[in-house]
Amino acid sequence: MVFKKMLSAFGVGGPSVDTVLTNPNTRPGLTLEGQVNLLGGDAPANIEQVVVGLVTRVEIEGHDTEYAGIMEFHRLPVSGPLQLAPKQQLAIPFQLPVPWETPITDVYGQRLRGMTMGLRTELAIARAVDKGDLDQVNVHPLPVHERILEAFQQLGFRFKHADLERGHIRGTQQTLPFYQEIEFFASPQYAGTINEVELTFVTSPHGLEVILECDKRGGFLTPGHDAFGHYRVSHAEADRADWAQVVDGWLRETTSRYGSLRAQGFGGHGHGHGRGRGVGMGGMVAGAALGVAGGMIAGEMIEDAVEGDFAEDWGFEE
Repeated sequence: MVFKKMLSAFGVGGPSVDTVLTNPNTRPGLTLEGQVNLLGGDAPANIEQVVVGLVTRVEIEGHDTEYAGIMEFHRLPVSGPLQLAPKQQLAIPFQLPVPWETPITDVYGQRLRGMTMGLRTELAIARAVDKGDLDQVNVHPLPVHERILEAFQQLGFRFKHADLERGHIRGTQQTLPFYQEIEFFASPQYAGTINEVELTFVTSPHGLEVILECDKRGGFLTPGHDAFGHYRVSHAEADRADWAQVVDGWLRETTSRYGSLRAQGFGGHGHGHGRGRGVGMGGMVAGAALGVAGGMIAGEMIEDAVEGDFAEDWGFEE
């Protein structure tokens, strides 16, 4: 789907901008291609810069509060200074590299509930900046992402929700100022030990780090708590024979670190929307110092992307 908008950047009679993506579907490590179409207004305009940037919605945890903000996490100037004559049409092609850590928004062609991603075009004239044109972007998983997500499905886990949390997971090679949490309800075979699982990918050109947070069910004399696992996988391992067995091994190893599965049960406090990681991770998550490219865009929100029906075989719940 291509969103076409002609927006007047600086009031009636000013220049307008319309960005068209060749294909709004992409994957981490690939590129987004398109062109920025400028149309001159009633008078000549000296344009200082044209920039495209990826923006998404991120959960922010403050002092006893949590709120969502829009964060630009990757940007590319596509044009320097230029003069636009009245009614002049100008097309500026671009290729925007998609960061390897860009969160996944779509699986099997279906939007993950909770995810929003867009390409925003900025037009700067005389120190005024218009951020009006926004195009939806769909980020699909890489093969190794798909195999791991399929393994959770094969093991009977049901997708619950996905979101982005501001912060940094210590001990990882994370470079973006946020991380994605893909949350699942535990399958029946794990229901006696686990309530929910949160899955995080930290992806690089060489492979990915997989972080698991298992919400462990409490026993008769043992309180519930979260258990964490950290695993590394190369892209070349995507065609490994039995990913369900691999993920099952990860889960069993993660949940048994505080005692055997039979000797100790696991957690029943159930935090929603990934809130538990900021606290439950203990020392693992540190607040990220945000640079210019990762700054919060105050007072601006992206409308929720249209969410289609979820794939039945994934057990997605509305």
